[in-house]
Amino acid sequence: MGLLAVVFVVLGLGLIIGGGWLLSLGGSLYYLVAGLVLVVVGIMAPRRRTTAQGLYALFLIATAAWSLWESGYDWWPLATRMGWFLLLAIPLLIPASRNDRGPALGLGAVWAVIGVALLASMLNDPHRIEGRLGEEVVMEDPRLGDSPREDWLAWGRTNLGQRYSPLDQITPDNVDNLELAWRYQTGDVKQPEDTGETTYEVTPLKVGNTLYLCTPHNWLVALDADTGDERWVYKAGIEPNNQRQHQTCRGVSYLPPEAGPGTAPAVRTISGPAEDQSPVSCDAHLYLPTADARLLALDPATGARCQDFADNGELDLLHNMPFTQSGFYYSTSPPVVANGVVVVAGSVNDNYDINSPSGVIRAYDTHTGELVWNWDSGNPEQTDPIAENETYTTSSPNSWSVASADEELGLVYFPMGNRTPDQLGMYRSEHEERFSSSVVALELDTGQVAWVRQFVHHDLWDMDTPAQPSLLDLETDEGVQPALVVPTKQGDVYVLNRETGEPIHPITEEPAPQGAIEGDYTAPTQPVSDLNFNPPPLREADMWGATPFDQLACRIQFRSLKYEGRYTPPSEQGTIVYPGNFGVFNWGSIAVDPKRQVMFGMPLYMAFVSRLVPNEEGVTPEGPVNQGEQGLNSNTGAPYSVELKPLMSPLGIPCQQPPWGYVAGADLRTGEVVWKHRNGTVRDMSPLPVPFRLGVPGIGGPVITEGGVVFLAATVDDYLRAYDLTTGEQLWRARLPAGGQATPMTYLNSQGEQMVVQVAGGHGSIGTTLGDYVVAYKLAEDGDN
Repeated sequence: MGLLAVVFVVLGLGLIIGGGWLLSLGGSLYYLVAGLVLVVVGIMAPRRRTTAQGLYALFLIATAAWSLWESGYDWWPLATRMGWFLLLAIPLLIPASRNDRGPALGLGAVWAVIGVALLASMLNDPHRIEGRLGEEVVMEDPRLGDSPREDWLAWGRTNLGQRYSPLDQITPDNVDNLELAWRYQTGDVKQPEDTGETTYEVTPLKVGNTLYLCTPHNWLVALDADTGDERWVYKAGIEPNNQRQHQTCRGVSYLPPEAGPGTAPAVRTISGPAEDQSPVSCDAHLYLPTADARLLALDPATGARCQDFADNGELDLLHNMPFTQSGFYYSTSPPVVANGVVVVAGSVNDNYDINSPSGVIRAYDTHTGELVWNWDSGNPEQTDPIAENETYTTSSPNSWSVASADEELGLVYFPMGNRTPDQLGMYRSEHEERFSSSVVALELDTGQVAWVRQFVHHDLWDMDTPAQPSLLDLETDEGVQPALVVPTKQGDVYVLNRETGEPIHPITEEPAPQGAIEGDYTAPTQPVSDLNFNPPPLREADMWGATPFDQLACRIQFRSLKYEGRYTPPSEQGTIVYPGNFGVFNWGSIAVDPKRQVMFGMPLYMAFVSRLVPNEEGVTPEGPVNQGEQGLNSNTGAPYSVELKPLMSPLGIPCQQPPWGYVAGADLRTGEVVWKHRNGTVRDMSPLPVPFRLGVPGIGGPVITEGGVVFLAATVDDYLRAYDLTTGEQLWRARLPAGGQATPMTYLNSQGEQMVVQVAGGHGSIGTTLGDYVVAYKLAEDGDN
């Protein structure tokens, strides 16, 4: 038996074994049949070559028909189904003798027709939605918040969380003239003792002519907005702790001086560390949340601590906590500064211990640090400041992402998470059930609940509301309404009246899968927004891989796991969570254009696997635990640990076929998704730097400018991109020195030039390039300004 025959037989036997396993699970018959054909062809090829060629030609035709039936005319699913078998045909195309020329030509003709048809499918994108968005200005003078036009005073530019800038120097016509203006490195890099999810997610502030940004280890850096030159650095001095699930800082918050937001502090360059300066009396304040559960108030001019705030500028956020395990509670997102209070929430580690710190939200006086009110979702009616000897509710739902506020309505809006453990619902009280996985509107002066809107009932999937709500005034059939727009992990985008919480676009309740573990239950229905990016349920046919063998392995996984569609309950067997708890949308949120009344987002589609692991008395789980959100987490005190991981092939690529990531634009007045395009390449995901545009995952957010250009990095390839808001077409891109898993921002420098700034430091848990960079771009001097 020659080498060719051996190859066919070995490959065929592998497909027979795997195909038989798949068939026994109720899966496709194809792989078993394909394996039998390869074995027969391999045996016949040395002596009965013409018969082998004819049989293989029929096999290629049948495989092409099966592939089209499963996946449609779509290049990436077809290429991985057909490609290897077309390559295997090449040795058979060589006739063994003159008598074999006819069959060889027949096989060659089949091979050529299928190959050409396959290549032509590259020109077809069945996932693409074409359209034109927001070509007309609907609202001439919308509310944009209190940030001066040239500045960026809050994480979402203002407390409205729009991520919209009124700057218009950069347009679709001149954006390709952007060039690097300056680059700065903070010096704060991942340390060996850090948790795996050490990430650089900050969006800088711009006040006057100074940028302020924090780093993963809570350094606060002040830079000259023109040049990127360092003015001062304050290092919070946090100790390493690998029990934190996250080591990140998404941003800091700013309190303007009494003269108002248009008055910038007189920042100066200082010598020596800012943290060594004596505390000073502060007019303006910067608030820095830290990974060791403190809130620091710093002087924007020098980086010195503010002596009148709390204890010389330092507030301990572990006060009155029921449990204070080191590394279990900290704040990763900037607090909200509004109406004289700084409102702070926190992140509580998921699935480490049923007895964990509280998810309480607290408001402190902006100048003194005195506690004004506290809202604990486990005890929501009692908002007066807690007594010194009292404690908040154990493990109550927290808000780890970024909040927004409407000072005129006197409301602050918090996206809410879940009570830990996320996958076990038997510990939740009636109040915790009400506020889990929701948006809650609290009164800024008292902390009392104005309204709450829940997006997942009895959440067993870690479907926290992950994103800052965006606030705008929206034209509707009933007139202009104060709107709140919030995207969710499961793909729904809710458009609510932010004064009442009532839906502007319809919300329906749809039946959900049942069958929770003993002692728990599953909600009979789940809400769905009329505006959504929800994918269709997964099928075995959606399983993917670079070769037939990892495709087969993914199909076996799919059939071996529990899956009945979205909201299939957790199980010991293992449950597919799709969309996964990474989220269709995450903390990067969306950007809204209040003039055009549209939104821009980056929907993602990645399946995860959730598995409950019994915690037997005296038996500890095998392998490492509590290494971050992914992996096995112990749920100490609960009957189950929980294991979370992406649904991946043996080669380490997603099991479901691409695209995995898009950019999309929607009309907020009609609720219509107007365009949707795959986004990003696998250049930095694969061993070879091939720029295949599959549409890849990412994490981070977009920024819309009045010039009609949207900026977004976020993807797992290291690029900052610019898009046309109207069409969604990519207009420009720049290679970043590290992963851009942060939201960009834009401002005017002292010369009146529009700048675009992106932090590039990577994301530890998704494997992008790590670094410590801040990069700034502006139009070339000979560009069209």
